[in-house]
Amino acid sequence: MQIEYVFDTVCPWCYVGKRRFERALAQRPDTRVTILWRPFLLNPDLPPEGIDRQAYLDRKFGGTARVHRVHAAVTAAGLAEGIEFNFDRITRTPSTLRSHRLIHHATASGRESTVVEALYHAYFILGQDIGDIAVLADIGASAGLDRAAVTDYLLSDADVALVLNDNARAHRLGVNGVPCLIIDNNYALAGAQESDILLRLIDIVRESEAEATFS
Repeated sequence: MQIEYVFDTVCPWCYVGKRRFERALAQRPDTRVTILWRPFLLNPDLPPEGIDRQAYLDRKFGGTARVHRVHAAVTAAGLAEGIEFNFDRITRTPSTLRSHRLIHHATASGRESTVVEALYHAYFILGQDIGDIAVLADIGASAGLDRAAVTDYLLSDADVALVLNDNARAHRLGVNGVPCLIIDNNYALAGAQESDILLRLIDIVRESEAEATFS
C-alpha cells in the first residue's frame, strides 16, 4: 500500500494528523506500507528568509483574538497526541521550500520520516527557524545526515524544481488544504482525521486489494 502524506512543515494540524496517522498504522502492523512525504507550500510567496511571525499572523488571521482561538484549538488537539505546541517561541514564519528539500534529500538514506518529525519538533516545540540553512543542517545532522553535505545541498538549487512540481501536482489533484492522505492513487482523505477514521480507510483499501487479488 502506497500512502502519500501531503503536508507542510509549518502546518500544526499536519503535525497532529501525522501522529494520528502513525497511531492508525500501528494498529495494523501486518499492513505493508510505503509512505511518501509530499510537499504542499501553504505560503509559496514568502521570501527565502521568511517574515516576522506576528506580521504573518496579523495578515492571515486579522487579529489577536482569532489567533488565540486557532492556537487554543490546535493546542488541545496536540496535547491529546502528545504534542506540546509552544507557539509563543516562534518568532518567524519561514519559507518551507528548504525544509521540504531537506526531507527529499533524506530519502536517499531512508531517514525522511525522522527528518519530518525533527522539523516539526524544531519549529513547534523549540521555536526554531526551519527556513535557516544552519538550523536545517543541525536538524539533518540530528537525523543522521552529514551536516556539511546538507549545507552544500541547501546552498545549491538542487531539487527546488522537484518540490515546486510536487506542490503543483497536489493542486492539480485537487488538494487545497493539508494534511491530505492519498492512498494508492485511488483514495483521498483530507484533514487531520482521528485515527479511527484513518483506520477505516486503511481497512477499506486492504479489503479492495484482497478482492482484486482473488477476482
